[in-house]
Amino acid sequence: MKPMLCTAAALLAVPSHAQTPPSRPMVVVDEAATKRDEPPPHGAIGMSTAYRISDAVPGRSMEFRKRVLHPGAVIGAHVIAHDEVYYVLSGRGEVFSGKDRRAIGPGSAAYLFSGENVGIKQLGAEPLTLIIAYPIPGK
Repeated sequence: MKPMLCTAAALLAVPSHAQTPPSRPMVVVDEAATKRDEPPPHGAIGMSTAYRISDAVPGRSMEFRKRVLHPGAVIGAHVIAHDEVYYVLSGRGEVFSGKDRRAIGPGSAAYLFSGENVGIKQLGAEPLTLIIAYPIPGK
């Protein structure tokens, strides 16, 4: 048997019958257009300002949101079916996952795992401003 020689060009060549998926234009969202005041999810404890930024993106596979928890507000305990990140822009809070509780502040990110019971509460006088990101299940 003769050894086969493959060049990089041969390995990277795309068959002429293959089609490139259509490109999708980017979507730019002004957060001000997505702003609404509402009780926080999972218990409606206190008030918050929600920026449902990714809702304006058709065919998306993830959620990207900003939420401002007003003093005393809580995103209540809930079991998540996906990994999720809470990233703090400003303010102070306490995030929990299962029995683990941690203080969190500006520049901190809490990476939360699928199957865990999680939530976060605002602490102190300044509102707690978060970015929340997670995949949409099944996409």
